Amino acid sequence: MYQYTEFDQQFVRARAAQYRDQLERNLRGELGDDEFRPLRLQNGWYIQRYAPMLRVAVPYGEISSSQLRVLGKIAREYDQPTDELFAEARTKQDALGPVPLRNGGSVHSQLTVGYGHFTTRQNVQFNWIPLPKSADVMDLLASVDMHGIQTSGNCIRNITSDELAGIAPDEIADPRPWCEIMRQWSTLHPEFAFLPRKFKIAVTGATEDRAATYWHDVGLHLLKNAAGDLGFRVLVGGGMGRTPITATVVREFLPAYEILNYLEAVVRVYNRWGRRDNIYKARIKILVKAEGQRYIDEVEAEYQAIVAADGAPHTITQAEFERVAASFVPPTLAAAAPTALPETDTDPAYQRWLQQNVVAHKDPHLRAVTLSFKRLGQAPGDATGDQLDIAADLTERFSAGEARVTHDQNLLLPWVHVEQLPALWHAARAAGLAKANIGLLSDMIACPGGDYCSLANARSLPIAEAITQRYQDLDELHDIGEIDLHISGCINSCGHHHSGHIGILGVDKDGKEWYQITLGGSDGSLLSGNAVAGKVVGPSFSATEVPEVIEAVLNTYRRERQPEGGRQETFMQTLRRVGLDPFKAAANSARLPAKEAV
Repeated sequence: MYQYTEFDQQFVRARAAQYRDQLERNLRGELGDDEFRPLRLQNGWYIQRYAPMLRVAVPYGEISSSQLRVLGKIAREYDQPTDELFAEARTKQDALGPVPLRNGGSVHSQLTVGYGHFTTRQNVQFNWIPLPKSADVMDLLASVDMHGIQTSGNCIRNITSDELAGIAPDEIADPRPWCEIMRQWSTLHPEFAFLPRKFKIAVTGATEDRAATYWHDVGLHLLKNAAGDLGFRVLVGGGMGRTPITATVVREFLPAYEILNYLEAVVRVYNRWGRRDNIYKARIKILVKAEGQRYIDEVEAEYQAIVAADGAPHTITQAEFERVAASFVPPTLAAAAPTALPETDTDPAYQRWLQQNVVAHKDPHLRAVTLSFKRLGQAPGDATGDQLDIAADLTERFSAGEARVTHDQNLLLPWVHVEQLPALWHAARAAGLAKANIGLLSDMIACPGGDYCSLANARSLPIAEAITQRYQDLDELHDIGEIDLHISGCINSCGHHHSGHIGILGVDKDGKEWYQITLGGSDGSLLSGNAVAGKVVGPSFSATEVPEVIEAVLNTYRRERQPEGGRQETFMQTLRRVGLDPFKAAANSARLPAKEAV
């Protein structure tokens, strides 16, 4: 992991001290709420439906055991609303009523306190920290080199990457040093503090795109040219929201050490021409789509001007790269262990966990292991304070004190010795973190939705819970196979519904919660194929109908699939072969009579 220098630590602690001064002036009435708002947002503090929400940056997903412990402390001691506030929130949520199910049961909203929440952009969020205590939380974060700087606002947000960065067998080059250099370049960049809209960068160094780069404002692929030189393929203009667009390749090969100069040009042109008159058309994807080659040409001209006239001020020197890269050498581990998986445990549950939650490592003596934070009765990606502490313990015992927050809202241990897998499984199972569902239907992505977010049109979490209840049988989940289910509570797409093999989008119809279903989306992985937005299967469905629609779609897949290479076709292979119509017909057959659906 990157080791903060004395300068880094002073910077973060000074920022926390500045925030405390701003907060205290606001609480005394000396700094109005309108003046305070941009200052708290720049440090990751939102005001959501009921209470403040803190977004903590976890650059490119790397997190230490000591940082996990501080997050656990925050969850236990600070993510606690007053009794009056929670009672008020509960009353408002109860007014919405439970989601009735066809089997006569129902699913209620999940307003819970004392939790951290792993997000799709490798951050951690808290939903109930009282604002008067927020400066104390900032000090706690700074004590372990954490903060919320640029997790909000119209600036360059948290740089994300592949959770297997630095350890993947298919890796061309480790993206983490480059991510860290970009983080330092973009933090408090004076020219890019007030962009037309938020700006997100994702980087991968592997042949398999596990960072969903095509869905970002800028996606970067490390690669080597025919001469063996390292460089980046540069993609610009991806994004979800109400206008889902996959990014355009604007440079097939850029010398790696020039990346900051080129990013400077990309963002300058966007800052110059991006729309500021319409928030829905302010993202760079709209500019790239509208201007096409003209945008690319202007970026190239700006880049050449930076290199020529300004003396290429951001060219990364070999010395600087080596300074940063020194933090990303493999940790010192015990002596080399066996490379074969131990056969000491024949429990079928253990074997299934090996299949789903354990993946190969570039070091044959090691494996990468995902802890599943997807369980019945707990929102996807949520972790209690105690679970965060347990994750910290597992990280120290089995992964050299380092973990990774994943795009799929789980936690990955990147440095696990092969012979320690049985012990890790037993410890994780005792903690409820060893469910063998990684990559399967119940390993779904879901945003907090209307239970917490003031922007949401509908609740996401009761829908996620209803589907999770329906599909608890691991035999059935394994028979269905690898499938991405993504749920968003509104068109802002925080749950990435566009890229789900099955996507669910909450919409408002006459003040009631309804849901659109999309099929065939992809984040660009080898399993899913090229990045593409899913297609809507028909008019929206009531909350009661959604679990039935999902079941009808999956039953259609199991009926239509064929053998492929010694195994059954995946959901995406079948969908592409037979087309959307059989699935659309099945989804619509699951509708309730109109009077029951109201």
